[in-house]
Amino acid sequence: MKLSRQPFYLFIAILVIGGVSLSLYRHYAFNVPWLPGEKRLVWSIEAKIEFQARSEPVKVSFAIPDTQPGFMRMAEHTASAGYGLAYLEDPEGRRAQWSIRNAEGPQTLYYRVDMMVDNSQWKTSGFSEAPALESMDDEGPYVTAAKALLDEALERSADAYTLTHELIQEFNTQTQREQYLLQDTSRIVWLVKLLQEAKVPAREVLALNLEDGRRRQHLVSYLQVFAADGSYKLFNPSTGQLRKRDRLLLWEYNSQPLLDLLGGTRSRVMFSMIEQELPINETQELEAFQESSLLDLSIHSLPLEEQTLFKGILLIPVGVLVVVFLRIFIGLRTSGTFMPVLIAMAFIQTKLMVGLVGFISILAIGLMIRSYLSKLNLLLVARISAVIITVIILIAILSVIAYQLGLTEGLKITFFPMIILSWTIERMSILWEEEGAQEVFKQSGGSLFVALIAYMLMTNELVRHLTFNFLGLQLVLMALVLMMGSYTGYRISELRRFKPLQDHASQTSGNN
Repeated sequence: MKLSRQPFYLFIAILVIGGVSLSLYRHYAFNVPWLPGEKRLVWSIEAKIEFQARSEPVKVSFAIPDTQPGFMRMAEHTASAGYGLAYLEDPEGRRAQWSIRNAEGPQTLYYRVDMMVDNSQWKTSGFSEAPALESMDDEGPYVTAAKALLDEALERSADAYTLTHELIQEFNTQTQREQYLLQDTSRIVWLVKLLQEAKVPAREVLALNLEDGRRRQHLVSYLQVFAADGSYKLFNPSTGQLRKRDRLLLWEYNSQPLLDLLGGTRSRVMFSMIEQELPINETQELEAFQESSLLDLSIHSLPLEEQTLFKGILLIPVGVLVVVFLRIFIGLRTSGTFMPVLIAMAFIQTKLMVGLVGFISILAIGLMIRSYLSKLNLLLVARISAVIITVIILIAILSVIAYQLGLTEGLKITFFPMIILSWTIERMSILWEEEGAQEVFKQSGGSLFVALIAYMLMTNELVRHLTFNFLGLQLVLMALVLMMGSYTGYRISELRRFKPLQDHASQTSGNN
């Protein structure tokens, strides 16, 4: 008895209609654009504060950013169950203060701010004002050693900026004196004190390097040095190099502590960030845009750390669609069903050329080592475990070589899925023994080709925009996969194989 296909087609129709309806609702109700058009760049940054409470009243004071050169603060949100919250405004900077009568055990507080990139924001009160000069009144062995460094740097400098550069170089070259001074306080504190002693306004600022999709990041200290005309530059206190202000958000710039904690211990702060392009009119209602509802079906209401994960995860169905199409309709052979999707995801993290070189190198070396292991007649579990350890060693060696050669992008090779690579090497080795080298090259080449096609689609700006902002499209992708799964006809690669039969049938019918 043949099973009716009508329920299947009805289910497909429900998926398509549901996915399209939810996407249309997102577009019209929340004004989310279909295409990347006239938009403003908005960075959503989330600070995650963790600490251990000591069964007593807790008060947490956390420095928070404000509108500054290049950025306009649009909205801010917090998540702190049971805590009271107050935003404090004073000349020393903005702070968020949480408080609770009693807390015990691990505690987590969230603070999120949306900063719109706005290059017109260059005249900002507080940020561009030089700090008051303070001289080093205390005498002692540390101050004497530090002033000796300052005197040597002054001889080779002409203004505030050259003095800063030379002073940092003095710290780098006179390592013994630096180690002695570090016993008293940190390098950047000494740099600020010495520049202030030389009548150069300077202070330490804490900044966040903005990079889309980054999680568990920490603030970086920079040296803000002011010239006589009131302008300033940011210096790396370790190298003396200037830091450009693009993609750099100053989080704390009033020489205040980032976090003050009373009633707790073992505190730490981590930052996650995500880049969004919103329509101009949408930025005027950003707070409403961030609020979620049952029918909104967006992931913007999630913590940013989870949003950055989903920004990559939601691209996987696109890669799956490519694999299903190329395997069912074209007939390409791949090593594993969805190994190409994982390779494409790794390419997104490592960049294409680095990923290609790393994948081919690890696969080739791994196959050679696996061929030796096959001669030892090991059990499957031991053999796979040995291959996994081999892959880890290869990734470590390639990372060290890349670092020694100055190829920092090569360090991202660790994003490759090690277990999947190990199973791929095992499968390829068995295939080599049973089917020969030709079949190995067919499947590995097919996997790499499919991964490249998936990579090009998954890195397309339109695809990334649609998958991230229209969750309903995942239903449409599922419907397409199910529809392609019902195909039972010939693959394109099979047409060549059956072409002689077709020619023979044509000749036979012609003779008749």
